Amino acid sequence: MSRRFAPIAATVLAATVLSMPAAEAAPSIVGGEKGSLADHPYAVYLVDSHGTQFCGGVIVSRTAVATAAHCTIDVPPDETSVVAGREDKRSNDGVVLAVTDVWRHPDYRKPQQGSDLAVLTVRGQLPYRPAALARDASRYPAGTKATVLGWGRIADGGDRSDYLRQATVPLTDDATCRTGYPEYNPASMLCAGYPSGGTDACKGDSGGPLVTGATLVGIVSYGDGCGRPGKPGVYTRVTSFADDIAAHSGLG
Repeated sequence: MSRRFAPIAATVLAATVLSMPAAEAAPSIVGGEKGSLADHPYAVYLVDSHGTQFCGGVIVSRTAVATAAHCTIDVPPDETSVVAGREDKRSNDGVVLAVTDVWRHPDYRKPQQGSDLAVLTVRGQLPYRPAALARDASRYPAGTKATVLGWGRIADGGDRSDYLRQATVPLTDDATCRTGYPEYNPASMLCAGYPSGGTDACKGDSGGPLVTGATLVGIVSYGDGCGRPGKPGVYTRVTSFADDIAAHSGLG
């Protein structure tokens, strides 16, 4: 059974999200299309000391980026940088800022147990608009269309994307998510995807944003493969952690 949570490349294909550092990463956006930082300026990716992209992230303040906790396990903070404002990984656009501090949720153990959240503090300023934080879960019922973004694989077992990709997926109800993942905990997790699969986040997309408009509702966490029927992507539920994100990103 293929799981998506190992930290490194990100491409948006289907609705499954994970990452992996340096070795082989979780898949990226499957079933999606090329994305635009003009529409989503808060989407960023993480690189190691060799410049290898291993996870995604989302700007939440001028000095902080939210990502998945599992993206902070294998690559030390002093070997991690945030790349912002760069749609094409082969270009020199945007900025590359070193990470100076990492806050990882104290309850995190592994993605399937929830609390898969970290906040990275960067050296300098991120000159791009942050995403707003979702706080009222009732505003995002099952069926709400959301956009997942990343630079991970474009297919389960496929190549990583050089460009930012995006895909639209509906939020699923808790019963559907629990059918696909018996360990699912609605207190800290959120699922998104189509019953027939085909569209999902994939390896390398871990830590990236799931948004409605410019509001962050989820952070790519894990999944069983990428875009498989009955296996929606699992995300960290931002409404459950908005206060933590704000407290550790200088928002008060």
